Amino acid sequence: MRITAITTRIVHAEMRNWVFVCVETSEPGLVGWGEATLEWKTRSVVGAVEDLTPLLIGRDPRDIEQAVRVMRKHSFWRLGAIGMSAVSGIEVALWDILGKSLGVPVWRLLGGKVRDKVRVYTHLGLGDMRAVYETMDAAPLVARAHEVMAKGYRAFKAVFIPYTHYHAPLPEVDKVARMMAALRDAVGPAVEIMVDFHGRPASAAAALAYIAALAPGRPMFVEEPVPPGELASLRAVADKTTVPLATGERLVERGEFADLLQARAVDIIQPDICHCGGLSEAKKIAAMAEAVSVGVAPHNPLGPIAGVAALHFAVATPNHVIQEEMVGAVPWYFEVVRGPIRLVDGFWQIPEAPGLGIEVDEAACASHPYAPEIIHTRNAVLDDGTIVDW
Repeated sequence: MRITAITTRIVHAEMRNWVFVCVETSEPGLVGWGEATLEWKTRSVVGAVEDLTPLLIGRDPRDIEQAVRVMRKHSFWRLGAIGMSAVSGIEVALWDILGKSLGVPVWRLLGGKVRDKVRVYTHLGLGDMRAVYETMDAAPLVARAHEVMAKGYRAFKAVFIPYTHYHAPLPEVDKVARMMAALRDAVGPAVEIMVDFHGRPASAAAALAYIAALAPGRPMFVEEPVPPGELASLRAVADKTTVPLATGERLVERGEFADLLQARAVDIIQPDICHCGGLSEAKKIAAMAEAVSVGVAPHNPLGPIAGVAALHFAVATPNHVIQEEMVGAVPWYFEVVRGPIRLVDGFWQIPEAPGLGIEVDEAACASHPYAPEIIHTRNAVLDDGTIVDW
């Protein structure tokens, strides 16, 4: 069996463009699908897939480790987020091929089942990006919480930390406290709430001010309390709070996760399977975390193939805690990709079909062609004109 072609499909899903990767083989009808979605970098990722393709044509798609090594080592330049997203999409497609060729689901090849269902959470606002990132008052937050609970979720994440620099203004801190209190009062103690800081505080002191405001609401974790890579600041935050910390969605190299874990600065890491190198690399990162008693809650606000890959990963990963998902991103989510995702009482069920267990409707994909994504980062400006982290 040999790889004969690697191509991409772009599907515009309103808040982002999904990038699907198709790997064709010399076996008639045997193809694999992966996803390489990277917000605001769609055409760059597609170009990176095209650049990597000549390295893999003619190779056996079942030699997944070797394929990843050749893409990373024979590219010469370190790949960064764009290149690693391309690698990830191709790698996941290779696992799909391997599972189909053997007649087993991918999770069996990743080590087998370690749980009977997978706990998941979604975003307040679901697929409405403006709602996710621009809801900064208690009443709409509470309304959106009731909406997601009505859909069967028992955990959700909200983004209501204000755009911040090195200082957290007291009125903003108090507002954050009121919003968290309103959410907790609305949903009760049985529903988990996560708060995404999006790396907005530029200092440990600013992050800690907001974390203290959230603490009475007992969040499951706060995410990216400081910008990615700021290990010293993250360690300073960890030393002064008992609220669980999570980060990792913007890390793409295993070495970056090694540094994070060595610093003992977080309780949960959040690699993105579509950015960190694929399923094999995510499993290695998870094993590193397990060795130092850190859980894994993979980042995944992406498309349906990414969701299914995350499902297989979760089934086979012992220290998996909870899975981010975005099934409600668009009404036609399950039309472009038919697959095994099924939510029951806040949990995804275990897939049994070979490979990833998906069917891609190419006609449906083509009906949602590329379009520019909304640039929400324009809002990340303080009153005095200072540009801050989105």
